[in-house]
Amino acid sequence: MRVLIDACVLYPTVMREVVLGAAKLGLFEPRWSDRILEEWARATRKIDDAAEVFARGEIVMLNAAFPRAIVPVKGGLEQRLWLPDADDVHVLAAAISGSCDGIMTMNNKDFPRDILTDEGLIRFGPDEFCCRMLAQDPIGMRGVADAVLAQAHAMGGESWEMRALMKKARLPRFGKALV
Repeated sequence: MRVLIDACVLYPTVMREVVLGAAKLGLFEPRWSDRILEEWARATRKIDDAAEVFARGEIVMLNAAFPRAIVPVKGGLEQRLWLPDADDVHVLAAAISGSCDGIMTMNNKDFPRDILTDEGLIRFGPDEFCCRMLAQDPIGMRGVADAVLAQAHAMGGESWEMRALMKKARLPRFGKALV
């Protein structure tokens, strides 16, 4: 299954690590566009300039880890598409160009199911998607979650419990399923 990942899913570190951990297990094929990656990098400016530099380094590593993930958007496609937020049309166009099965986003209102269905796409929320991946490969996804938790402990200096970390990362059902 090919899934286009929106910038709002790539930006939060824990969410990104869990979702891409599922991709590394081979549970799905991630897709994104250069514009989506640029949105992610620019969003980190809210933290500070160093965060943007770090994000751009992450992007280089992502593209190396998933060399087939970059989707060039077909010319003229965006002009025929419509979404409630015109700034998200490029995401839909990238999903279509990449022959994706769905779009993973947290912006449900900006990606109405009826419009996606007309294009042969499903909308996935990251929490629901991670729960599906956990059901598909419980051992692998538990390993992904454990690695993310260990990384959070190492980087944050805070002692996290799995459920609390996943809840903070807006993956509450996934966190609950892990307990």
